[in-house]
Amino acid sequence: MKNQFQILIVEDEAPSRQALAMLLKKSGYEIQVAANGEEAMEMTNKTPFDIVITDLFLPGLSGIEILKRVKKKAPETHVLMITGNASAETAVEAMKEGAFDYITKPINFEKLKLLVAKALEKSLLLAENSYLRQQLRGKYRFENIIGTSLAMQSLFSRMEKVVTTDSTVLILGESGTGKELVAKALHFNGSRREKPFVAINCAAIPAELLESELFGHVRGSFTGAFYDKAGKFEQANGGTILLDEIGTMPLHLQTKLLRVLQDHEIERVGGNKRIALNVRVISATNADLEKEVREGRFREDLFYRLNVIPIHLPALRERREDIALLARHFLSKNCQELKRPKMTIDPKAIAALEHYLWPGNVREMENVIERSVTLAEGEVIHLEDLPPQFSAATPPRASGLQGLPELPPEGLDLERYLAHLERHLIGEALKLSRGVKARAAALLGIKRTTLVEKLKRSSPPAR
Repeated sequence: MKNQFQILIVEDEAPSRQALAMLLKKSGYEIQVAANGEEAMEMTNKTPFDIVITDLFLPGLSGIEILKRVKKKAPETHVLMITGNASAETAVEAMKEGAFDYITKPINFEKLKLLVAKALEKSLLLAENSYLRQQLRGKYRFENIIGTSLAMQSLFSRMEKVVTTDSTVLILGESGTGKELVAKALHFNGSRREKPFVAINCAAIPAELLESELFGHVRGSFTGAFYDKAGKFEQANGGTILLDEIGTMPLHLQTKLLRVLQDHEIERVGGNKRIALNVRVISATNADLEKEVREGRFREDLFYRLNVIPIHLPALRERREDIALLARHFLSKNCQELKRPKMTIDPKAIAALEHYLWPGNVREMENVIERSVTLAEGEVIHLEDLPPQFSAATPPRASGLQGLPELPPEGLDLERYLAHLERHLIGEALKLSRGVKARAAALLGIKRTTLVEKLKRSSPPAR
């Protein structure tokens, strides 16, 4: 069975041409031959070749000219040069013009077969990479970020303006809102789409290792540095780096990052060589960086460098009109991935989803729908198929002040009244969340640490 790869041999000497063709045909390749450059160019107009093997010295068009024309027309085609002159100048010129490699006469057939196999292996890798890039571009299209609410339309408008630029972007939003998805959409729809996208979670790496992960290191720079290592910035060169959870970065590394953003170059840990970079920087955080700046935990100058284009991702509870749309999107996605028949969601279950506060945002919803698809018995997801907390998710009352006294004619102690109201609402939130402080804090729109402090202040002193 013949191989699908197409190879063109350009050689003016008939015996050599026939011998090369016979050799490669035995290896299973589709072979065509040309006696000169003009004939070869005509053949390339009709057939897309994977490899062109050409003699360097030919009557009419030279091998170098064939190389130039082939690479201009079809950059993915590999060109192997054959020469009787093994001078360094000849090899350098051919390689500069894009030759895959060269081989000298008399031809070592085994070496030639190895070079052909190596070139075709690279072709397969390039084709696979191209396919994967196309898949990624499809996966991270803007329309795959689900939402029709005004908040999401505003987000899409901002993204469309930013995607065509190289501006530094700061993505703000609670955990689970999809910050990395937005960063990937900006990359894979922009001019750097063919270059690397590299993400690093600054909170997930110990502070003593983060510098090496970001900027790389040289051998012997610290215990365990047995070899030179490129950091994330070098890996992203030409493309985009996402610095996730940037608010957790230690102050001494913030200083080094600021220098990288200013100078567009890095030094590996333990090294003294400056490495120039061309990287788009996108950072993301769920922290209030302006507050971190005021409290001295984040450099003000770095904040302004990162905050050139801010993009705020709304929490799911801030765009309730998108909840049913998202739920059905994840339902369809999980049915397909889990090979389940097409399913629907009961209206009562939809209502519960819409009235739940989603402290984990879109990520939590995706997990909830996956769980429900996996465990549901039939083709409809009912309220009882959702996790237990959704049974208590009922429409909010018209007033959170029901049962509290109105302002009496003689007045009241406002400070005492507000403290009583706060204790009442905290108690309600803890009941609804079944004692889970993180969820209770989300119900009240405050941080968990703030809730814990309020509980401590309202608790009677220990005896």
